Formats: sequence, structure tokens, C-alpha cells
Amino acid sequence: MKTVLISGASVAGLTTAYWLRSKGYAPTVVERAPALRPGGQALDVRGVALGVLDRMGLLEEARSVRTRMRGMTMLDAEGNELWRSTEMTLSSGRLDNDDIELLRDDLVRLLHGRAGDGVEYVFGDSLSALTQDEDGVHAEFEQGGPRTFDLVVGADGLHSKVRQLAFGAERQFVHYLGRHLAVFSAENFLGLDNWQVWMRDETARYCLYPARDNTEMRATLGFASGPLDYDHRDLDHQKSLIAEHLSHLRWETPKLLAAMRTAPDFYFDAMAQVRMRGWSAGRAVLVGDAGYCPSPMSGQGTSLAMVGAYVLADELGRAEDDHRAALARYETRMRPYAALNQALATENRGGPAPEESLDRAKNAIALDA
Repeated sequence: MKTVLISGASVAGLTTAYWLRSKGYAPTVVERAPALRPGGQALDVRGVALGVLDRMGLLEEARSVRTRMRGMTMLDAEGNELWRSTEMTLSSGRLDNDDIELLRDDLVRLLHGRAGDGVEYVFGDSLSALTQDEDGVHAEFEQGGPRTFDLVVGADGLHSKVRQLAFGAERQFVHYLGRHLAVFSAENFLGLDNWQVWMRDETARYCLYPARDNTEMRATLGFASGPLDYDHRDLDHQKSLIAEHLSHLRWETPKLLAAMRTAPDFYFDAMAQVRMRGWSAGRAVLVGDAGYCPSPMSGQGTSLAMVGAYVLADELGRAEDDHRAALARYETRMRPYAALNQALATENRGGPAPEESLDRAKNAIALDA
């Protein structure tokens, strides 16, 4: 049985593990965190990606845990209502479409459960080196001993370790889009009832929405700036950056920033895209944000990751022993789809993409080659 190491146990990695296992591979998933990562913002599964969920037997379960927003309100920087809608939200689009918005941790839980017992998980560890030869990929780890695999898949996000080891320094591929983003959970101190609230001005914005039957709240905060120099491991400094750029906003902002200080699942990063000439190097290949991150500004990172995982496994399953041909076909199929979805962010930086652009991008690939 062919072996594959998958770096990253989030949406891209878990979807890849499921589909490669279905093609006869023995997947090992390595994840730096000690367990599946909690928290995260609401994610959208749209268009062709719904077909991936359906083929995994997860579509109805995903629909059952989708968010149930009734609409949204937009506030100005003083907390005055500018407009409201019961037809759409900025995070998920029209409320009457077939797409699914669900919490990241719910989607990860579903994918992990579906991947099944045929997947080996190594939590609390990370890759430190990769070398390749005709026999396979020799992987070294920060904690565990060295192992050899037939393939290595980088499904480890914007700051991919596999990409760094197999392709080179991050600065070659990650392109900053002029904004930073933070996400965390808090008590629903606003008493939001399936209702989303946005506040924004020219440089800063945030979105608040309830979760878990309105018992908690998820917050997504962002601001525009030039590139920032900060330690990715220093959460206190990152929280200070958020406070510095959003403290001028009025309304409930002070209470929100106070909740951020004690949030157990705080996440912060730059809004950026990954652009590469090739997604494979020998026996190493990238899936999802590691290879073609469109940024959260596109709203399509989750769908790209799930479709990419499916297409990669589909091509490897049909190629038998010719992984080079399979990886080339994976790129050929995915590149037009990835490009259209990345364009949703770069061509519409002032707000959500036009509905017709999103409809075209989310359906711009066929699952059957």
C-alpha cells in the first residue's frame, strides 16, 4: 500500500486524508497542535465544493449544523445603523441560496469523523526536513523519529512548512493584500439572536455573530495597514495591534476588545494570497491555502481546499504508479478554478464580490475529469 504524509489537520488535510484513503493510500496526518484546533470563523462551502461534501456523505450533516442567520446590520464608526438586510449577510451572501455557512470547528469535526480509522494522526509534532530520492520522501520531525513516505502533501496553510522545505522561502510566494485579520470566540454579551452585526469605517471593521444556539459569539476583526513585523507566536503583541487599530471605533468596541484579551482561541494573520508557478516538486505537492490561498477576502478558501483535495486524490487514483503525471493533471484541472477564485479578492477589495462573479468562480470546475 502506498503511504502519504499529510501536513496539517484542518479542512484541506482532513479532506485529502479521506479521499486518498479511498484511493488505497495509507495516510499519516501530522499536526503541530496537540489536537484538532478549536474555534475559527464561519466558513462557506459553495458551488462545486458542495459536490465534494455530497460524495463524502456529509452534505446533509453539514446542512444540519449550518449557521441560521436571519440577516445583518451595518453600523458606522459611532454605532449608528446605516442599513440592514434580511436577504443577505456579507459573510455568506444571499440567505436563500444552496451554499452552506458553518463554523470551522463543526466542519473539521465532520471531516475528521468521516476520514475514519484508516488514517494515522500524529499530533504535537511538525516537519523539520524533507529529502527525496527514487524510493520516496524521507521526512524528519521536530519530535518523532524519521520516516519515509511515497508522497508528502502540504495542507498546512498560508505559512506552510512543506512549501518552505520543498519550494523555498515564504517571501517568494506570499503576497500581502493590505489588511490583517483576527478571529476569536466570546460570550454573546450583545444577546444576538441569529443576527450578524458589522461595524466599519475607512480603515477598520469587525463582524459579530452568534453561534451554538446563540450561547456564544464569534468575532472577526480587521484593519488596513502596510506590512507589519511581528512574532507569529506572540499573541499578546498581536492583540495589542488589533486594539491599536480598532480602539477608535465606538459602540461596544471597548467591551469587545476586553473580551479579546482573554479569548482562548485567538487567531491573527495577514490577508494574503499564495501565488506559485508550480504546486508540486518531485513527490511533494501542495493543497489548499499552502499552494493557492485566495485569502478570506475571497470567501472561497474552504471550497478551494476541499475541491483541491478531491481533484488531487482523483488524479492519483487514476494514475496508478505515475505520480508525476497525476500531479501535472491536478494542476491543469485546478489552476483556472484557483485563478478565478483568487480574483474575487483582488478585483473587489472594497467589499464582497459581485454575485455573478462569485457564481462563475464557485462553479468553474467539474469534479469528473
